[in-house]
Amino acid sequence: MKMAPLIEAMNHYPDAIHPILVHTGQHYDEKMSQSFFVDLGMPRPDIDLGVGSGSHAEQTARIMVAFEKVCLDHQPDLVIVVGDVNSTMACTITAKKLGIRVAHVEAGLRSRDMLMPEEINRLCTDVLCDYLFTTDYIADRNLLAEGVDAQKIFFVGNVMIDTLMKHRQMASQLDLREKLGLTPQGYATLTLHRPANVDDRDALKGILEAVHEISQTMPVIFPIHPRTKKMVESFGLEGFFNTSDTVAGVWITEPLGYLEFLHLNMGARLVLTDSGGLQEETTVLGVPCITMRPNTERPITCEEGTNTLVGHHKEAILAAAQRILHGDTATGQIPEKWDGRAAERIVDVLLRVESGAN
Repeated sequence: MKMAPLIEAMNHYPDAIHPILVHTGQHYDEKMSQSFFVDLGMPRPDIDLGVGSGSHAEQTARIMVAFEKVCLDHQPDLVIVVGDVNSTMACTITAKKLGIRVAHVEAGLRSRDMLMPEEINRLCTDVLCDYLFTTDYIADRNLLAEGVDAQKIFFVGNVMIDTLMKHRQMASQLDLREKLGLTPQGYATLTLHRPANVDDRDALKGILEAVHEISQTMPVIFPIHPRTKKMVESFGLEGFFNTSDTVAGVWITEPLGYLEFLHLNMGARLVLTDSGGLQEETTVLGVPCITMRPNTERPITCEEGTNTLVGHHKEAILAAAQRILHGDTATGQIPEKWDGRAAERIVDVLLRVESGAN
C-alpha cells in the first residue's frame, strides 16, 4: 500500500529512475500480501526473497542475508524502505553497511513504547537513514528532538493516503456490502493482530467480550488475521463469534484484499482496530475509529482526526463505542498534505537531491 504510489510516481521518470521492487516475503499470507499487488495495480516484484515467518531475530537475519545479495548483485544508488516492520530495519542496516544511501518513508513516528517491536524498528531505521520523509509535523518534531539534522527531514504527507485517494472510487463500486446483506452505517469493522492484544488470554478475552457486546447492536465484520485466529483457537475463545444469527454478532471472514476492506470501512458506523494504518485511513474517510492500544505512533489522528485511543480494557472500549453510537463523535479534519500527492513530493526531492549526490 505504501510502495504502490511510489512506484507509480517513479515511472514518470524512466530516464532518471530505474526502480527494482523487492518483496521480502515477511507478510507471507496470500490474501494479506500477494493480492495487494493485484488490487493496487502494481507490477509483480522484480525480486521476492520469500523469507516467511519466524521469530523477530530469525526473520530479520534471513532478510539481511538475502537482501545483502540483492544489493551486491544490483549495486543500487539508493534503497527506499517504508513503514516499521522487520523488513524496514533489516534492509536499512544491510544497505548502510554496504555504503548505500537509504530513504525512510513514514519516518519520525513514535509511540514511546519500547515493548512494541515496531518502535525499535522505527528508531533503528531513522538514526541510520539519509532521507527521512515524514507524514506530519509531529513526526518532524520527534526527529528534531532526537538530534536529527534538519536537512535530512522532508515533510511530504502520507503515501497511505495516496493509495486511498486513488482507489476510493473503485472500492465504492464493489458489491461486497450488498452480498453480505449490510447497510451503510449499519455495521462495524474490526481488525486485531498485535501481540499485546492477541497473545495474552485476558487481554484478548476482554476485547472479544466488548466486541461481542457491541455486536448485539450491529454486526461486527472481522477479517481475522492468521495469527489472531491461531490464538483464539488456542485460548478456546471461539464462542464469541457468530455461528447462526444472520443479523447480529461478530462475523468472521478470511483476510480481505485492500479494495474489499476499504469498501467495508467506507460504509462502517465505526472501526475497531489495533492497526496503525487504519487510524490514518479512517481519519481521511471521516469514520469514527476506536484504537485498542494504550498508545499510538500516529497521534495526529487523535488530535486532528476521528481516532480515539482506549487501550484494551472492556469497559473503555464499550464506553467509546457507546459515545459514537449516540452521535458523540469528533468531526475531524484531514491533516496537512494528506492530499494524495505524497509520493510525487518524495520523488521530486529524490530527483533534486540525488542528482547532486551522484
